[in-house]
Amino acid sequence: MKAMILAAGRGERLRPVTDRVPKALVEVGGRPLIVWHLERLAAAGFREVVINVSWLGMQIESRLGDGRAFGLSLAYSREAQALESAGGIARARALLGAAPFALVNADVYCDYELGALRERRLGAHLAHLVLAPNPAHHAAGDFSLDGGKAGNDSAPRYTYTGLALIDPALVDPVRAGDKAQLAPLLRAAAARGLLSGELHAGLWRDVGTTERLAELEALLRDTREGGT
Repeated sequence: MKAMILAAGRGERLRPVTDRVPKALVEVGGRPLIVWHLERLAAAGFREVVINVSWLGMQIESRLGDGRAFGLSLAYSREAQALESAGGIARARALLGAAPFALVNADVYCDYELGALRERRLGAHLAHLVLAPNPAHHAAGDFSLDGGKAGNDSAPRYTYTGLALIDPALVDPVRAGDKAQLAPLLRAAAARGLLSGELHAGLWRDVGTTERLAELEALLRDTREGGT
């Protein structure tokens, strides 16, 4: 199974840091965010990873190279302008192939065991989402979850972590080169009963702002100090 890391975004809410460093290379806990993901993907048995790049993308390619340093083979899907999440997947389909793949947002930190996605089978579903309890900054959540079925019900709702198993057919409505977000496609799949999910109770943080980046840095520092 291949994996894809979404790393093309501008990271507006992380400015001014992301004026000079792409969001995926912002460091926390002594490593760039994307390196945490690559190391966990490799440990979970993944070997091929596609990364979409746009804003300051050459920095990402220069830092990561072909992936051999991580025990991986990396391929880059280059976007002249960021195409959003679904648009990025649609553009990368030739690199991803026709089989389901693991999807990871670069701007999150999560200790979810990625091997679980590698072992999962979608069956008739178009996607399987890893969800988390709602953080204070996203109290309304994204999807309901009932018996492994992710839906659009009003309650109880949970937040999409940015980790998922995706059937490429999910983005069939998106033409390569078009901008498109993933959320509307996921909600449409949920409405058709084609979306499954699970709740991750471990550590997950959306590193979308400088404040949340600082909070995660402090949390990881406290964790390291507590383990010594």
